[in-house]
Amino acid sequence: MALDAGPDGPWLVVGLGNPGPEYARNRHNIGFMVVDLLAERMSGRFKAHKSRSQVVEGRLAQQRVVLAKPMSFMNLSGGPVTALRDFYKVPLDRIVVVHDELDLDYGTLRLKLGGGDNGHNGLKSITKSMGREYLRVRAGIGRPPGRMDVAAFVLKDFSATERKDLDWFVDRAADAVEALVGQGLERAQSAFNS
Repeated sequence: MALDAGPDGPWLVVGLGNPGPEYARNRHNIGFMVVDLLAERMSGRFKAHKSRSQVVEGRLAQQRVVLAKPMSFMNLSGGPVTALRDFYKVPLDRIVVVHDELDLDYGTLRLKLGGGDNGHNGLKSITKSMGREYLRVRAGIGRPPGRMDVAAFVLKDFSATERKDLDWFVDRAADAVEALVGQGLERAQSAFNS
């Protein structure tokens, strides 16, 4: 049964990642890590949904929220996200996508509405399915060292040095999602776009 949406519909917060234990701690999976923490904060457990996603329904910052992890691979995220949008009747301006961002230093967050995909295959797939005017929480992972291939870099686990701050970073990104849902984009940006 879907959450009672009210006049504006619930918020849909999608964490991007790849399914499977071999990807769980990869840089590309920081979106999954953030929604896992949000689910913990809501005391919710992910359940399979017909959209090919895992979902948790509940409340964050006094708002109705559906947390989701698409169970397709990253570059096919658009199908599950669009199915969730249609199932829960979520307006585009209440869809938040949490994803890794190469063009931001590790540990940096940026919140924004719309924009390009910067070569991110998950965003490319979502934008192709439903347009670009959704909210993003961009979690900086930095650029690969030397001549390392970008695909190899994002599919590697965080380094030992990065892991020291990873819990703090995921916690801060989860706080940013809560601020976005509870206070709106401008206030969340002024608090987290440091």
